[in-house]
Amino acid sequence: MAFLQVNYYSKFIGKESMMNVILPERDGHNPNRTAKQLSDIPVLYLLHGMGNDFSAWSRRTNIERLVRLTDLAIVMPDTDLGWYTNTASGLKYFDATSKELFEKVALMFPQISKKVEKHFIAGVSMGGYGAFKMALATDYFSYAASLSGALTLDFSYPQVFQMAPQAYWEGIFGNLDDFHESENDLLTLAKKRIDDKKTLPKLYAWIGQQDFLLPANEYAVPKLKALGYDLTYKTDPGRHEWYYWNKQIENVLEWLPIKYIKEERLS
Repeated sequence: MAFLQVNYYSKFIGKESMMNVILPERDGHNPNRTAKQLSDIPVLYLLHGMGNDFSAWSRRTNIERLVRLTDLAIVMPDTDLGWYTNTASGLKYFDATSKELFEKVALMFPQISKKVEKHFIAGVSMGGYGAFKMALATDYFSYAASLSGALTLDFSYPQVFQMAPQAYWEGIFGNLDDFHESENDLLTLAKKRIDDKKTLPKLYAWIGQQDFLLPANEYAVPKLKALGYDLTYKTDPGRHEWYYWNKQIENVLEWLPIKYIKEERLS
């Protein structure tokens, strides 16, 4: 697998941005990869959470080792603290992630598939919200996974303001009284997608039983299922930490419609 760090200019954010990319290639582990295997490659976008950056997935998980025998590309973008949203303060993080990023990947890595059925997305915490949002609000993804994601945000709960002060949230979402029923609310997006008669992505959510975002998942998951979404939901003992997300990302890889090869399966 090739591991690349890409620096590029984001017109939507008005600054330099970065992403890490893991790309299948012929190497010592995979000397017999065919030209077909190195074209139209499926891709998994991995989104980081608050307090992280584009390097978090590669530094804090085994993702590079996990996929090195699998014909899957990984894209890990930097999205700052923008909550994958066109913010009230004027920074267009949603457009930068949902439009510009995909254009950059298609331009720089033409071997990566452009087919929706080969486009997957996952994220942790803020990135779990972002993964579901991208899958529900765009037509780019067929599978989306959330690990300890903020699947709903209730600004009447003090826990939200322990994450960041009110001024921050207002800078992202505007008037917080208008958040629900807005384009930033996942359940609203989920209903709109059904009303628009669009293909529904398959969803996966995991949350630790000691995670402070457990109530958000317990609230959102039944509602998404009731709307008709194919959603796999799992919960185990665990907290809001990379220790657990490193373990759970392997379950996500097994859930995706790819030929995932574990090293220990080899004879």
